[in-house]
Amino acid sequence: MIKITNLTKTFAKAKSLDNVSLEFHKNDSIALMGANGAGKTTLIRLLLGYYHPSNGEVLINGLNPITSRVEVLQEISFVPQLPPPIKLSLSELINFVCSSSDVKKSDVFHYAKEMELDLKPNLSKSFFKLSGGMKQKLLIAISLAKKSSIMIYDEPTANLDPHARDNFYRLLKQNEENKIMLFVTHRLDEVKELVNRQIYMDLGKVVSDEKV
Repeated sequence: MIKITNLTKTFAKAKSLDNVSLEFHKNDSIALMGANGAGKTTLIRLLLGYYHPSNGEVLINGLNPITSRVEVLQEISFVPQLPPPIKLSLSELINFVCSSSDVKKSDVFHYAKEMELDLKPNLSKSFFKLSGGMKQKLLIAISLAKKSSIMIYDEPTANLDPHARDNFYRLLKQNEENKIMLFVTHRLDEVKELVNRQIYMDLGKVVSDEKV
């Protein structure tokens, strides 16, 4: 469960989030939408413990994502819109993920294959030097292999071709039970078959929250 209570985040004098209260429960699959600057990314970073709230509270399964960050992040799979500039080789990255998050290497290879990413000939390559599509496919494979109870995807198909997008949504459909799934998206048509809730944000506020 994710509980967000009276959450405000201010940068200098600008409010990025303004007194937001939301709850997400198991089997909620949410499309989080809004224009650039609506506060979506700030909200995600607060959930992940990247930012400290200016006011209010975030609880992930009853835990504070800042003071209990290790425990909280064990429960979350996150794929950002822009892949991070990781300089590790694919082999090093996969080994790190498996050792730090109790992920099975065979599961990473399985989901990479499902995303039509052939890992074996690329294991010595730097993640940083991969194409945008290959990076995204690997991050998606890792997110699925982690088998988290909370899955957050920030425009995850931005670097994917249409066939890879179809594979991604097919895999999510197979792994959606008993989870919270949160999609930050401008493409509602892509996720409409997966989501049961649509939230629109504007100027740091929730302007609508509808079940579908």
